[in-house]
Amino acid sequence: MKARIIAGLFATFGTLTSSAVMADDLFDYYKRLHSNPELSHFEVNTSANLAAELRKAGFKVTERVGKYADGSQAYGVVAIMENGPGPRLLIRADMDALPIVEETGLAYASKLKVKSVAGQEVGVMHACGHDVHVTTLLGTARELAARRKEWQGTLVLVGQPSEETLDGAQALLRDGLYQRFGRPDMALAMHDSAGLATGMVGVYAGATHAAVTSIDVSIRGIGGHGAAPHRGKDPVVMAAQFINQIQTIVSRNEDPMDSAVVTVGSIHGGTKRNIIPDEVKLELTTRARSDTAMKIIVDGIYRAAEGVAVSNGLPDDRKPIVKIIESETGPTNVNNGPMAARVKKAIAGALGADKVTDGFGIMGSEDFAQYSLPPEREIPTVLFILGVVDPELLAKANAGKAYVAGTHTSKFAPMAEPALKVGVKAMSAAAIGLLQK
Repeated sequence: MKARIIAGLFATFGTLTSSAVMADDLFDYYKRLHSNPELSHFEVNTSANLAAELRKAGFKVTERVGKYADGSQAYGVVAIMENGPGPRLLIRADMDALPIVEETGLAYASKLKVKSVAGQEVGVMHACGHDVHVTTLLGTARELAARRKEWQGTLVLVGQPSEETLDGAQALLRDGLYQRFGRPDMALAMHDSAGLATGMVGVYAGATHAAVTSIDVSIRGIGGHGAAPHRGKDPVVMAAQFINQIQTIVSRNEDPMDSAVVTVGSIHGGTKRNIIPDEVKLELTTRARSDTAMKIIVDGIYRAAEGVAVSNGLPDDRKPIVKIIESETGPTNVNNGPMAARVKKAIAGALGADKVTDGFGIMGSEDFAQYSLPPEREIPTVLFILGVVDPELLAKANAGKAYVAGTHTSKFAPMAEPALKVGVKAMSAAAIGLLQK
């Protein structure tokens, strides 16, 4: 059945316009990339391989672009092709993988394990489809190079590191991306989706991804013996109180029509069952689709921390510490309305109107928003979504009769080969539509 579906997809979309895109090595490139993922801040080989391929496609390429907040080097790739007077279009693809042990069973599955920054052994997997993004960028580069007679202006292709840690785009901009390579008139990106069938593209006008604020909280107490809790101040109990309290921020403080999320993703404290520790550390991620909703979350977290201190009689020098992690914080990603309409029209012209939907917004975050230069959003940007799931399987899942593994899971396995062909065709059409003579 799956073979028939893939054959049907190829028949539906036909052949792409350039033999450069249809080269047999494009899917092979994807498989190699999938088998050899690299974590955020460590995209050494991924960036070098992409740079080499973009040079072959005729682009002028600069490697090792980007500086992180601590001054360390980022592995950004910037490739430029000038094709006469016209707009400057930036197209971005993110390159980093996630610390997940892959369980897809694919013949080209990642088997890599590395030491994390914290010293733990972790698996490495392209569980968010950034390998799809990079391969689509390469295919698009080849296509646009072969079709230079159809567009005019300047292409700036960006292989971006560290999207998963939300500091990759910041690193490139900090290193003078727009000053060194020209400020774009528009920026375009794509993200694969486990909520859309292979063969489909979604173009959404408005907020596609939520703003994110990453927060660390240290709940400090006064340690002691587990058999004598009255002689100390138990931070484990206070952490439990704090967690329960902040879960009411969304349900009782936010406008129900203004989406928001508060999640405690990590909690650590204590060394032994009969020792009350001095401190419990929590890592939070918060999401919101408006500045108002995000302010309510952050203010609520500060109030909850203060409330725990007061209700437990903590001295001032033991009150909780709330710290916003600026490097893992970013704004809402908003697709520019007029630009989204142009992109949607161009992609519909290439794929057929029945293959393009309005798309949908999600509560996940995306640092592509940084390219628009928030808060004023001076540069129009559009990020469209690409379906990567077996259509038959997705239909069953939507009917509650099957399960589709989503991004950031160990079993996420895009229907890669046909999805890549659609992605290249869509991205190329969008770019040419924005750079028409």
